[in-house]
Amino acid sequence: MIALPVARDPPATRHISYSAISLYAACPLRYGFKYVMGLPEETIASSLVFGRAAHASFQHHFEQLLIADTAPSHDSLLEVFWDAWHEHDHLRVLFNKGEDENAIGHLADRVLRAFERSAIARPEGRIIAVEEELRGELVPGIPDLLARIDLLIETDDALHLLDLKTARTSWNEDNVARSTGQLLLYSELVKHMADGKPLRLGFAVLTKGKFPDLTVHPVMHDPKQVERTKRIVEKVWRSIECGHFFPSPSPMQCPTCPYREPCRNWMG
Repeated sequence: MIALPVARDPPATRHISYSAISLYAACPLRYGFKYVMGLPEETIASSLVFGRAAHASFQHHFEQLLIADTAPSHDSLLEVFWDAWHEHDHLRVLFNKGEDENAIGHLADRVLRAFERSAIARPEGRIIAVEEELRGELVPGIPDLLARIDLLIETDDALHLLDLKTARTSWNEDNVARSTGQLLLYSELVKHMADGKPLRLGFAVLTKGKFPDLTVHPVMHDPKQVERTKRIVEKVWRSIECGHFFPSPSPMQCPTCPYREPCRNWMG
């Protein structure tokens, strides 16, 4: 049996993110490897690299609108995409079947052109924040929530909080429902900025098919669901505090997990 790598104890957790909570919910052991043991990741799924690189392009686009009220060129968006893609060159990228960097390049071109054609690329109202990092207390006794707000727009009648995502296929109601907690928690950090206006939440989902398309999916700001999501975060955090880390095998998650070898060697 190969021994698991030994990592130094990480510093005390001063904040927690929605992605960390989601990771624990998906696989407690993977959370433990990443956030508690601090084991290095040696592989990364191409879809994750693509999503991060696309987000970098989106960020560049909206920052240029915010600074100069001028959209950047398509070529500059592609340049930002590839710069962000190559930030992961130290990892082994796990491509899907029939996929390589050349295919990724063609896909990025199609996806970014679809984004540029969409209404979201020239939003109505005033851009307040782009990729803004916010943090605050959700529940007494647990670390602050650290959130990165993709896009915050103020119009005459509302404050709009949008999260941009790339997806293999179009989202349905189930996809939205599974992700709603993210925006509900983020809304708690931005509601003080609404200045009495209603807060509008939504996911802007850009598909990665042959003909990419961007669709905005509204999310209802329901105070009861906000409190329910807070309770979920609290329960997850209590489990983390108790050291409840165990594998949760999944045919969707395991093939691209960067901790497959440590997981196979885990004996509790």
